Amino acid sequence: MALQLVEVTADHGHVDTLVALGEQQGAIDIYADERSQMDRCLVRFVISTKRVQDLLDAIQAAIGAQAHWRAVVLPVQASVPVPADAAKTPKPDDDTRRFSLSSVTVSREVILNEVNKGARLDLNFLILTVLSTITAAIGLLTDNVAVVIGAMVIAPLLGPNLAFAFAAAIGDRQLMGRALGTNAIGVVIAISLSIAIGALWTGRLDSPELLSRAVVGFDSIALALAAGAAAVLSLTTGLSATLVGVMVAVALLPPAAAFGIMIGSGNMTAAASAALLLAVNIACVNLVAQIVFVAKGIGPRTWAEKKASRPARYINATVWLLTVLILSGAIWYARESGGVAPDQGFTSPVSVSPSVRSGSAE
Repeated sequence: MALQLVEVTADHGHVDTLVALGEQQGAIDIYADERSQMDRCLVRFVISTKRVQDLLDAIQAAIGAQAHWRAVVLPVQASVPVPADAAKTPKPDDDTRRFSLSSVTVSREVILNEVNKGARLDLNFLILTVLSTITAAIGLLTDNVAVVIGAMVIAPLLGPNLAFAFAAAIGDRQLMGRALGTNAIGVVIAISLSIAIGALWTGRLDSPELLSRAVVGFDSIALALAAGAAAVLSLTTGLSATLVGVMVAVALLPPAAAFGIMIGSGNMTAAASAALLLAVNIACVNLVAQIVFVAKGIGPRTWAEKKASRPARYINATVWLLTVLILSGAIWYARESGGVAPDQGFTSPVSVSPSVRSGSAE
């Protein structure tokens, strides 16, 4: 059984309330330090990870309106003796929730802390965006799969997309704005830098890694939906997000780099296809991420907050759904009209020389 340590500091008069809440939520161990230090107390709870959200919600409902209190959630690496499931009193609906999609093992506050990091527009984000774009562009141009994978690993575009979906699920408009701005700046940097690389590239633009990002189909929608769902499931269950980050980076960074390279090389047909793929993947990732967040029970804490955020959640989900449908229609139309870039090589205008022409003709 996974455990977490919840430490609450509050006014001394809340000790009995906090202890009672811990017992009500089935905490395995409760320790209250009642030694007066500026009329403050410290209460520690060792509790099942699945109970942390309920405990935090109960604490906020009981003393949230008071000033000068704080709850800190810490992971528990080991506990001796090993707690048994029988050591706590299960709630009546435990059996029905055990296999429910709505059950989460990471609290709302922990997820918020994680996604806030991804939505932060700082020097690290800008540097990682530049480095991952250069790496991806080189990998695409030279058909080096290992280099492309390396770019996927360091790409920071997963963070703001998950932050935007999470903010939409809990109705945090301020976080939505920050995540949207960070994501937009990251994509613009990736495309702009790729345009410069494409314009300066003097070799052929016929690598399979590059050309595959200029071909878009309905399978691309399935990939983006699966990647977004896997990312949210990883985030809400506390699993490592490394592999999921790679999956989402597959759907976001390489098409952005391919789009810029195609524009820089002057191939507008391939650029349009890469742009369509990028738009499809961004829309799908955000749509399915918000759906899974809601299905997992991630939302505002109080009834008033839920009521206030409900219109924004519906509007956001509807916009993404309509965007996906419109882009799906664009994919169908492009394929029917032959507007999708063909799976064949072409030469950058910068490198058109007699030797290259003869090599291309052969």
